[in-house]
Amino acid sequence: MEICPKCGLPKQACVCEKIAKGSQNIKVTAEKKRYGKYVTIVSGLSGVDVKEVAKALKNELACGGTYRDSEVELQGDHRKKIKEVLVKLGFNPESID
Repeated sequence: MEICPKCGLPKQACVCEKIAKGSQNIKVTAEKKRYGKYVTIVSGLSGVDVKEVAKALKNELACGGTYRDSEVELQGDHRKKIKEVLVKLGFNPESID
């Protein structure tokens, strides 16, 4: 049985990621890139697995994208839909701007 190094609980009962998701201050912006294309940037993701969040967002919003450090870049302007998707992933709705 594996033990989480942060909280000391078994991996199945680990609550580190849930606590980290609840205390995030997430900012969602859209930028216009080359050739008039829009990119939605989700920043402020620290303490969570950014790769898994990016994968879930891309699947849910049916778009391409990438992740760097604590940021997720999604192709297209998804500012209207992204808040409900982040809430579905377990993030606090009050902390999403």
